[in-house]
Amino acid sequence: MKSPLLALPGAVAAEGPDEGVAAHYGDLFREQRALAAGRGFVDLSHRGVITATGPDRLSWLHLLLTQHVSELPPQHATEALVLSPNGHVEHALYLVDDGETTWIHVEPGDAPALVKYLESMKFWNRVEVADATEQYAVVFLPAGSTAPVERAAAVRELPWGRDLFLPRAELAAAAEEFGPAAGVWAYEALRVEGHRPRLGFETDHRTIPHEVDWLGSAVHLQKGCYRGQETVARVHNLGRPPRRLVFLHLDGTEEKLPAHGAEVRVEGQERPVGFVTSSARHHELGPIALALVKRNTPVDAVLLADGVPGTQDVIVPA
Repeated sequence: MKSPLLALPGAVAAEGPDEGVAAHYGDLFREQRALAAGRGFVDLSHRGVITATGPDRLSWLHLLLTQHVSELPPQHATEALVLSPNGHVEHALYLVDDGETTWIHVEPGDAPALVKYLESMKFWNRVEVADATEQYAVVFLPAGSTAPVERAAAVRELPWGRDLFLPRAELAAAAEEFGPAAGVWAYEALRVEGHRPRLGFETDHRTIPHEVDWLGSAVHLQKGCYRGQETVARVHNLGRPPRRLVFLHLDGTEEKLPAHGAEVRVEGQERPVGFVTSSARHHELGPIALALVKRNTPVDAVLLADGVPGTQDVIVPA
């Protein structure tokens, strides 16, 4: 779904998973600095939007998701996962409930598959699920922004900003009230800096939540009764995940950024120990990346990400 905000001056369209919105508007670092200072907005209108209504919506979602949502207070933002029977991550949901409707946004293109799964699990529950992507768009406002949010149908308040569920028909008009536009490259650089995993970037077909630090934000360890819960409990109580997410400070003398999926090796060794999940150019830190590596990779080892040296910050303990 192509955003009307691609018509803004300087807009350069993103490619790949973020196709449909702007990668940047001509000055990546200026856009990052504005967001870090609480100014501007990011067009995330390519993301999928799902709504759930009905009196049983929260108790029903509670049975399906990794998060405790049966008593989710109105306006309280949370995130959750849908796992496979073997505990592998299939969907990542970012949600808020307004007292009548649960609003969810997901990765671009993921809404149809998730809605299909949710529909198949309704059974006798009094709940209605809808793919509302054509009606609503997601817009991000950074922490500290004083932009008006009255146009939004729902708002997710987060430590680093706010996600607005905005009527899509009002997207272009509302953007004029939000300040300077920043592209998804700026948003991604701040996400990587914040160690926040993203489905399809930090995950592959065998990722379990422990590997990418989702236990703290998207999994409630005291609840059961959801698909994949046995794996979550077993790894948490009896072992450690086979891989761990790391943050890399990359050598700034290299011009290239390692691409998603690029091999990661320990310096001086030939055998890969993992792969790059996300990389970005940060306005203060320079080139940075997230990578998924084998758990036993030494935490003090210099890693080569597609040949670019980088030192590690531990996210998931070894």
